[in-house]
Amino acid sequence: MWNKRRQQGVTLVELIIAMVIIGISVAGVVQVFNLNTVASADPMITKQMRAVAESLMEEIQHQQFDAQANTGAAAGCARDTFNDVRDYHGYTQANVCDIGGVSLGLSGMGVSVTVTNAATSLFPGVPAGSALQIQITVTQGTQSFKLLGWRTDFG
Repeated sequence: MWNKRRQQGVTLVELIIAMVIIGISVAGVVQVFNLNTVASADPMITKQMRAVAESLMEEIQHQQFDAQANTGAAAGCARDTFNDVRDYHGYTQANVCDIGGVSLGLSGMGVSVTVTNAATSLFPGVPAGSALQIQITVTQGTQSFKLLGWRTDFG
């Protein structure tokens, strides 16, 4: 008769089956991480787009509300002749630059601005035509960042 002993350890077949199952599981998890990484926006680009939009929004909101006569035509992407909020309406540039027209070196990043009359329901007590909505869109390749702001005639 043979000796009845309890089996200890794993067989080679069990080990190979476990390795195959673990390998397939890891490959699936890596594929999900890869899809998320490819589909997500680059955080650095997103921060740059937000900084450009916020800077331009601050510049626009500090301008006069009432239409002012411009001192001259803007050259290139310069905005140094803009002196009221409505001057920025339709401003579109393929490259981001400062107020004087000097490129900021953010290649492939563009900006566009739309200024429209804001709905008076947003600002109770403000007369019609005394509020403007400012929309800034910054694009980089297929990514875009939109920023909305308002300017009222408080003066």
